[in-house]
Amino acid sequence: MQILTLTPQTEERLLARRAQDAAETHAIAAKIIADVRRNRDAALFAYAKKFDHTDLRRTGVWITQKEIRVAQKATSAGFRKAIEKAAENVRTVAEKQLPRPWTVETSPGVKIHQVVRPIEAIGCYIPGGQFSLVSTLLMTVVPANVAGVPNVVAVCPAPNPKLLVAAGMLGVERIARIGGAQAIAALAYGTKSVPRVDKIFGPGNKYVTAAKQIVSSDCAIDLPAGPTEAMVFAEQGNARWIAADLLAQAEHAKDAASFFITTSHGLAGEVQREIQNQLAELPGTMARCSTQSSGAILIAESVDQACEFINRFAPEHLSLPENAETVVQKIHSAGTVFLGPWGAQPLGDYATGSNHVLPTGGWARRRGGLSSADFVKCISVQTITGKGFLHLAVRIRR
Repeated sequence: MQILTLTPQTEERLLARRAQDAAETHAIAAKIIADVRRNRDAALFAYAKKFDHTDLRRTGVWITQKEIRVAQKATSAGFRKAIEKAAENVRTVAEKQLPRPWTVETSPGVKIHQVVRPIEAIGCYIPGGQFSLVSTLLMTVVPANVAGVPNVVAVCPAPNPKLLVAAGMLGVERIARIGGAQAIAALAYGTKSVPRVDKIFGPGNKYVTAAKQIVSSDCAIDLPAGPTEAMVFAEQGNARWIAADLLAQAEHAKDAASFFITTSHGLAGEVQREIQNQLAELPGTMARCSTQSSGAILIAESVDQACEFINRFAPEHLSLPENAETVVQKIHSAGTVFLGPWGAQPLGDYATGSNHVLPTGGWARRRGGLSSADFVKCISVQTITGKGFLHLAVRIRR
């Protein structure tokens, strides 16, 4: 990972690279979406064979109950207990986030109510890649259950036995073995095999994120979530831990963005050496590629300059291992923030209960991460009595 001085030119180059990549990705995703929208299952099946090496005509689009039963026999009690605990934590947070109904009287005889209704049908995108992310199933399905969504389907290009078991534990009965931009198109517009949904949830690679943004004028989405972004800011600290936190996110994809920001030249060099040492212990990891192509160590002149860049970049994950309570007051744009030296980012990915579906590509300047509120509609209801009508009429005439 290269060491760069944080200058206005460096900032512009990093932000411009992200924007340019997004434009190129959108063009590719748009072609796939148009094909699926026009040719439905024929296009969906063709892309599954081309990108995921899955013959849907042979396997079927949907996972069978027999496959789920076989998967249940192949997983341990320890795994199931871990899923139960992680789901419990996610549920605790989701229940706190859920909007509540309320009533307020604005004038005599005039009441405004908020009623909360779940979205009717949703699709949860579960990344496949090297591994199907069981944690993402929890992060999307548990809040949906808390919100009371009646129809939940999941899609994953390579669902493994652990994913199938977790789905069964969460009550998900329909899992399609499809992925990529083609899966997003199928969920948004429907095909003979895949029903159309009202809203799509979940993170994915850059093509999935682009596809979600493209279909969002026809089908609601949660937020742009992917590729992964991680930042750590520290003026002092444990270089080995900092390097490990960066690599934990860098291994998600070849284009995952990982940045260490510091005011210390000495710490910058230590972290750079630690990254190289740890990469040597991780043969074949995608982190080697992503740290070289999409990562950097940035040396800032001051804490204020570092925080200004962080807020402008608006990273998905931000760690503040040292002086955290003071520095976090300067942060107003980040998907999630980890405070203190023990706040390892992977804990948030799996088990703390905070949702790991987080905004990327600068979207943390506009919104936070996924919550149970994203799975419901808050509808305003107005009650006006005769007394209220007369009261308002008098007010209006005045």
